[in-house]
Amino acid sequence: MTTTALVSLNSPYPFWQLSDRHAGRLRSAFPGVRFLLAQEHDVPVEISTADVYFGWTFDAEWLKASPRLRWAATPSAGIDHWPVTALDVAGITLTRGYGYHGRPMAEHAIGLLLGFSRGLFTSTRLQTRSVWWKDDLADSFFDLYGETLTIVGCGSVGIRLAEVAHAFGMHVIGVRRKPPHSEPGGIEWVPAHRVREALPRSRAVVNLLPANDETYGFFDESTFKVCRPGTVFINLGRASTVDHHALLGALDQGPLAGAALDVQPRKPPALDDPLRHHPGIVLTPKSAVFSHAYMDQAVAFFVDNLRLFLAGQPLNGAVTPDPRRSS
Repeated sequence: MTTTALVSLNSPYPFWQLSDRHAGRLRSAFPGVRFLLAQEHDVPVEISTADVYFGWTFDAEWLKASPRLRWAATPSAGIDHWPVTALDVAGITLTRGYGYHGRPMAEHAIGLLLGFSRGLFTSTRLQTRSVWWKDDLADSFFDLYGETLTIVGCGSVGIRLAEVAHAFGMHVIGVRRKPPHSEPGGIEWVPAHRVREALPRSRAVVNLLPANDETYGFFDESTFKVCRPGTVFINLGRASTVDHHALLGALDQGPLAGAALDVQPRKPPALDDPLRHHPGIVLTPKSAVFSHAYMDQAVAFFVDNLRLFLAGQPLNGAVTPDPRRSS
């Protein structure tokens, strides 16, 4: 029986779309596979003949119409919006992408960090209000060289960020639930339950935590309270991992000197949302993974996995359901 792969990778942004060039690459690499390209609204019908699904989202209702489906793949690193348990119960392997999110996210994090350390955000805020703001920058800038960066949720993205931070002469602490036995890239590893030992040592903290029950509200009032005075906090993970009321308090009353949020509790945040108007906060619109090379790399990852799938071998990025969650 011919393997059928249903692909639904649609986006308003061309770098997150499957182009004709990508589709041609798939068909050329796998002449024996039938590829169906669909808009999301067509997936509930087209999925009935699919053995493989490759897309941004998956509705649990589609399982009722997908008797042949055995593998669902997403180029995303995060899968908190996927019906993980339902797919597992149906005997369908779910894989997520990894390895290609690190470069743009590292660039984004370093850009935000430089914006604070070199006073770029302060300059932008004051250039239309102050005759000359050199004294303001002299009081607020800081060097990255010799400072400590703590990366909470330090997986493959965090390791890539650590490489860039090392180039600026920073010491990097990587916080992970189960730290590796070795120390790739010279990272000082700290288990998650000891994160409060790392925060007082850090001039900057980058949050890369995924969304789950264990990480909900991870950065709360008590966590921010142990941060070093003058700390810059950057969230490129999930909004649910941060208590934003506590974040505002940590900015107004210390110890945080600034915060940058690529994710917010509401998307988009209301025009009167305090996060928009606080002078110490910089918002970006979930753009940390913007990259013109994204889909090239996502398709390459899928191609490698499709070869494994056709050969009956284990897939890269396979997701294991968390028994504490039901989806």
